Amino acid sequence: MHRLLSALQRGFKERIGWKRLGIVASIVIIAFAITTLVRTLKGVDTGAILTALTKKSPHEITLAALCVVGAFCTLTFYDFFALRTIGKDHIPYRVAALSAFTSYTIGHNIGATVFTGGAIRFRIYSDYGLSALDVAKVCFISGLTFWLGNLFVLGIGMAWHPSAASAMDLLPPSVNRLIALGCLAGIAIYLVWIATGRNRRELGQNGWKVVMPSAPLTLVQILIGVVDLGFCASAMYLLMPAQPPIDFVSVAVVFILATLLGFASHAPGSLGVFDAAMLVALPQFGKEELLATLLVYRMLYFMIPFALAIAIMGARELWLNVVQPWQQRRLTHANGGDDHGADKHSADAYPGHGVVDDAAPQQPNTVKSRVSQD
Repeated sequence: MHRLLSALQRGFKERIGWKRLGIVASIVIIAFAITTLVRTLKGVDTGAILTALTKKSPHEITLAALCVVGAFCTLTFYDFFALRTIGKDHIPYRVAALSAFTSYTIGHNIGATVFTGGAIRFRIYSDYGLSALDVAKVCFISGLTFWLGNLFVLGIGMAWHPSAASAMDLLPPSVNRLIALGCLAGIAIYLVWIATGRNRRELGQNGWKVVMPSAPLTLVQILIGVVDLGFCASAMYLLMPAQPPIDFVSVAVVFILATLLGFASHAPGSLGVFDAAMLVALPQFGKEELLATLLVYRMLYFMIPFALAIAIMGARELWLNVVQPWQQRRLTHANGGDDHGADKHSADAYPGHGVVDDAAPQQPNTVKSRVSQD
């Protein structure tokens, strides 16, 4: 039996592989979501959607926008926590916030977040001495924060209100409650596992190793994810139609399931997948009114932050690749061609970007922070 399982495992890795399986799964999810969305939107009156948009209260939209701002502020702590976990204490919060906001927003809107978000992170963190391996660790810890928060909130929500997920997964409420308890049990087992000792918290091999946060810090990690999701779900809840009434827990469960499906699809901005899941899971609302809610939410959470992130990264690249070299050339010319003097002045003026000050002490990569040693 062991030989058979080993042969099947080798055959799977050689002929299929997890990468191909993930691509196939993404295509299936996107195709199913598009088919469902097209079928659901048949007969929808665009004029009714515009009417529903005009009925949205400016007060509700403002509150939802504030929740979105809170969500993105919480999102900045994903990278900040990850950097402290891997021992990169020299990177300030403002840089972690810039990286988290731009990488998540641009990566999620373009699609293939692992690659696009990772490339943006590397572009920012490489100026501060981080290698591609360090950036991979940051992405791993940040992703873990996201999934721990999602599983915790989903477990609590489905255990409390299991019927909220039944319209989407077509499972009986009793089965959904068992799934919820399984999610919570999995988190509890993970906490026990990492609490058994530092050696058990090391993951990776062949030169790639990351020390997971301790059990108390994992609770902080879960809290970051929960607050982020709480803000996002609150924004959606505030934008929901007034009739028929719906409780916050039901909206949160449906919202998280739709978000996870969108992430699994790797579709740009979860477009089509997230929307189809919300429409299927909330059939009690009129299609036009729910579509108006989704349009406003997409504007607040996807389009405006995406435009802002593009503007920030564009301005940063313009500064680093056009303005800063121009200033260096001016200083070189003013000093009569003394390149050393210009480079030294540039290093003093713009620490951490482009020119490295040799006199500044370099932090060894092997030093672990208090977070990772806890």
